[in-house]
Amino acid sequence: MANQHSKAWRALLFATLAFAANFSVWTLYAAAVIPFTEQLGFSLTQLGVLLASPMLTGALSRIPAGLLVGQFNAKKLFSLQMLLCIPPLVLLPLATDYTNLLLVGLWIGLSGSSFTFGINYINDFFSRKIQGTIMGVFGVGNAGAAINLVFAPIIIELWGWSYLGPVYAVGLVIIAWLFFWLAPNPSEQVQQLTAKTHPRAGTGISNIISTMKNLHVWALGLYYYFVFGSFLALLMWLPYYYMQAYQLNIKQAMAFTLFFVATSSVVRALGGWFADKYGGRTVNWSVFWVCLVCLFFLSYPPTTMTIHGVNQDVHLTVSINVWVFTGLLFIIGVAQGFGRASVFKVIHDQYPNNIGVVGGVVAAIGALGGCSLPILFGLSVDLIGIYSASFMVLYGILALCMMAMYMAIQAETHQKRIAEAKKYNFLEDDNL
Repeated sequence: MANQHSKAWRALLFATLAFAANFSVWTLYAAAVIPFTEQLGFSLTQLGVLLASPMLTGALSRIPAGLLVGQFNAKKLFSLQMLLCIPPLVLLPLATDYTNLLLVGLWIGLSGSSFTFGINYINDFFSRKIQGTIMGVFGVGNAGAAINLVFAPIIIELWGWSYLGPVYAVGLVIIAWLFFWLAPNPSEQVQQLTAKTHPRAGTGISNIISTMKNLHVWALGLYYYFVFGSFLALLMWLPYYYMQAYQLNIKQAMAFTLFFVATSSVVRALGGWFADKYGGRTVNWSVFWVCLVCLFFLSYPPTTMTIHGVNQDVHLTVSINVWVFTGLLFIIGVAQGFGRASVFKVIHDQYPNNIGVVGGVVAAIGALGGCSLPILFGLSVDLIGIYSASFMVLYGILALCMMAMYMAIQAETHQKRIAEAKKYNFLEDDNL
């Protein structure tokens, strides 16, 4: 038993390390493309599309990844996925125009499927009652984005753009090798026990279709679109936002973004513990209310008003300075970290036999936020002409999430009442 316990935590350690490495590759463009963009003079919309390219393939690849883990060894699939992401990193120095950067970004995006492989790999090692905490610890791998914010600018400054991809390729090779040789395989007894307690749902296209027809899965995907998709979008967008809205240099912008990414990633483990203790839905609802208040203030653009008084005009300026802005972002980041853990706690509780496909679909919908939101941010700023328009977009999306959650709760309550009535024959005719 002690040996099995040690093996489980070793699996979690190496899976989290591998996920962090993949996440740093997946979000590499957030740190690398903005300086390059300034040289080529891309528009905000073009920048948004470029940042979104890895997110698109990362999102779409999560659904087939969910199918594959139901049929093949998750550890081997995880290792193979890392090897597939090495060639585009080596080719990155050859991408010197917009089209090539876009194509390489799409290939790099395969690293986004690592989350699906990882959660299914560690699932066989731990009991159901602590799954929220375990998935929260694994989700700390989101901090891999912080690697980019620290090291990518240093690599570019010391050796130049052409060394960035190859250096990351060497790092990914090392992590893939460590994971393949040192991460344990679940024992046959554990796999048999898991199969008995949580028998796998059918694999194949029919399972995906039935999952996609489930409105509750779409609601969970919408929640994850906000707590994870907007996290991805913000870590890519914030360096530019700080530089343009607050006139910071790139090192200062990266430092503030690093604070947001690191704190939001680390608290995910704590969010998993809260989800285990208080329930995933309770945590989700609390997260939404906290973020709604913060986004209201972040959406308000710098404003100058003139109040015509009795004796003289009063000039009033309303704006959020960089420290208040960062404080509000910190609160949102912590809340999103809790939310990312709680969504997958709900999935594990409600779909224990179909975690691969349901988790893959929800993760794909969430990752699409990282694909679509940077484009929406760029379009909104280009069209409206104010930088806070990006937070207006997030405010609207969060409002939709809260309405969807409210309707889902109402529908579930209604179904429970109907089931209770049928149980006691309240809905059947009385023939007496």
